[in-house]
Amino acid sequence: MYGESDVIRRRVSRLREQADDIRVSADKLVVQAESVPWHGRAAESLRGRMKERATALRSVAEQHDRAADTLAKHLKQVDLFKEQIAEAEARAGVLVAEGELDGFEAPEPGHKDWLEVTLR
Repeated sequence: MYGESDVIRRRVSRLREQADDIRVSADKLVVQAESVPWHGRAAESLRGRMKERATALRSVAEQHDRAADTLAKHLKQVDLFKEQIAEAEARAGVLVAEGELDGFEAPEPGHKDWLEVTLR
């Protein structure tokens, strides 16, 4: 069988969780940098650099979100193909049982070749 839907679903969820965790880390970094108890050019430099790092982290979080979205779209396509394969197998099973597909060589169960099978 192609595409382990549950595995893909878990990966989508994990990518979204990671994105959230990264955003939280970025926010904490800024808060911590803003709360340093010292002042001067070094403190301002630190705050500026940490804001840059937080921006980079947020960008990574967005990339995780986009990856999750792309994987979720892939999951929908995998589930659609698996459903189509199951429907073709079921239809062929009925036709074979009714004696209407003499000599029909069925693809392996769950194989993508079922998507190419044309049944009356």
